[in-house]
Amino acid sequence: MTMTTFDALPLAAPLHRVLKQLGYETPTPIQAQAIPLLLEGRDILGCAQTGTGKTAGFALPILNALELNPKTPRSRQCRALVLAPTRELAGQVGKSFTTYGKEVRFRQTLIYGGVGAHPQISAMRGGVDVLVATPGRLLDLIDQRFIDLSAVEFFVLDEVDRMLDMGFLRDVKRIVSMLPAKRQSLFFSATLAPEIVSLAQTILHNPAHVSIQPEVTTAERINQSVCFVDRQNKRNLLEQLLQEQNRAKEGKLTIVFSRTKHGANKLAKSLCIAGFPADAIHGNKSQAAREKALDRFRKGLTPVLVATDVAARGVDVKDVGLVVNFDLPNEPESYVHRIGRTGRAGADGRAVSLCAEDELEYLRDIEKVIKMPIPRWDGHEWHEEALAERHLRGKSHQKSPQANQGGQRNNQQRQGNRGPQSNNRHAHTQQRNNDRNQRRDPAPVR
Repeated sequence: MTMTTFDALPLAAPLHRVLKQLGYETPTPIQAQAIPLLLEGRDILGCAQTGTGKTAGFALPILNALELNPKTPRSRQCRALVLAPTRELAGQVGKSFTTYGKEVRFRQTLIYGGVGAHPQISAMRGGVDVLVATPGRLLDLIDQRFIDLSAVEFFVLDEVDRMLDMGFLRDVKRIVSMLPAKRQSLFFSATLAPEIVSLAQTILHNPAHVSIQPEVTTAERINQSVCFVDRQNKRNLLEQLLQEQNRAKEGKLTIVFSRTKHGANKLAKSLCIAGFPADAIHGNKSQAAREKALDRFRKGLTPVLVATDVAARGVDVKDVGLVVNFDLPNEPESYVHRIGRTGRAGADGRAVSLCAEDELEYLRDIEKVIKMPIPRWDGHEWHEEALAERHLRGKSHQKSPQANQGGQRNNQQRQGNRGPQSNNRHAHTQQRNNDRNQRRDPAPVR
């Protein structure tokens, strides 16, 4: 059963007061479907993108339970555990609990790496109601016997696909093994690939399935486009896009994605020199430096944020009007999460991807995942029509297997059209694996 208004949800009075203060009237689809089920005590297997309101979808039922059934947590224990893949997402979840629970008496702490552990250890000595944590630091403190998970009543595993992408599967399984068998479990992922469903089956008991959108889709309100351009002209095109953003005088923010940490630093510096105030965030930045950069970005003091994929999820900033993929991601699913930084909460957004010759295969992989071609935009002086044509020919060959069965002359022509970058698919796959091993970001969160 779904609810059409927050007033219809059987939540405690303090939560209704807060929702009215926040001006919340109509639940998002994920909230309307999940909250009634969670209030009934059901386990949930949810498929929903970031920006759909799922944090409130699980925070409100947990806070409702804490309000209706208050207990004093024992030392080192927690009643609710929310496991998040990154420090940024953990901080965002923690802020949501603080916002929605401001009229509920509960204690909360955040556990993540990149900062000193002593304040976290001190907070856990008295026990907390809600613990939001990343896997690495949580296991560190468990191993040192500063945290005990034997009393967890509510367990939330958030952004599961990202958790697996970052190599946390073993850590997640170890944490789950320490939880009591009797608990309510919530499992949220933007995609439901087979390995994710398999993991869910080991964690959830007779779960209700809540799916808001198809696997790995892109937001309808985001105007997507791709520009075919030589790599040496990418920065010129980026500056043109930023100038257009400034001329609109709407006060919108921009996130630019770079594949590497060094590239993010270099690009932010060059943009500042060109007159576009910018900061960079990535896994090598300290937590304090990242939070400072995000705070300046939110306030519009530095309206351009250059980021690696550490910012693709968990960074919920209003008024991001433009996302630029300066480097196309070598993992196609990351494209969805990158562009999801704009067009949030019903707003319109724009996402522009700059595709150089060595990124044509990445673009094809992205279009396979999102199941649609990205419209090209050539309204700039650096457009490379030859690259655009090669991309079209590449897609045509993928759709028509018989094209690979022609004579020697056709085969030679096809190789000439696709170019040396695409002829050796094995070499491309090996290069992608090297990218993942050598450049992958974010950094470990221990």
